[in-house]
Amino acid sequence: MTTTRPANAEDIPVLSGLLATLFAQEAEFTPDDDAQRRGLAALIADPQAASILVLYEGDAVIGMVSLLFVTSTALGSRVALLEDMVIAPEQRGHGHGNRLLDAAIVHARERGCRRITLLTDRDNRIGQHFYARHGFSESTMLPMRLMLD
Repeated sequence: MTTTRPANAEDIPVLSGLLATLFAQEAEFTPDDDAQRRGLAALIADPQAASILVLYEGDAVIGMVSLLFVTSTALGSRVALLEDMVIAPEQRGHGHGNRLLDAAIVHARERGCRRITLLTDRDNRIGQHFYARHGFSESTMLPMRLMLD
């Protein structure tokens, strides 16, 4: 049986490994264990700004999702950015992603969020279909980035 819970500092090594898996398959990112560990530690340390939920089976963490919280002036309320979601490759295809995303949606609602926004690679049709099944729809907005370093 799988369960979700908030991440803690002891989870950082395994979560960094999951992020390495995720970033290895994304077009814009490359795994960097030090950067992932710093980022995870910062998110865990500031529960007002972010939440990381872990999915585990027995004692093993098999997935994670991170939500970043900001205030939308358009909605006049809190919203969430779904920053990272990943299931361990050997655990995929068993409905774990559905359970984890459902838990993230409930968690965002409980935190007062009125919207969740996420980015996915343009060629990730499987991911887009997965999110669409959970009620996400394509936005007319075009994400743009400026790297500051």
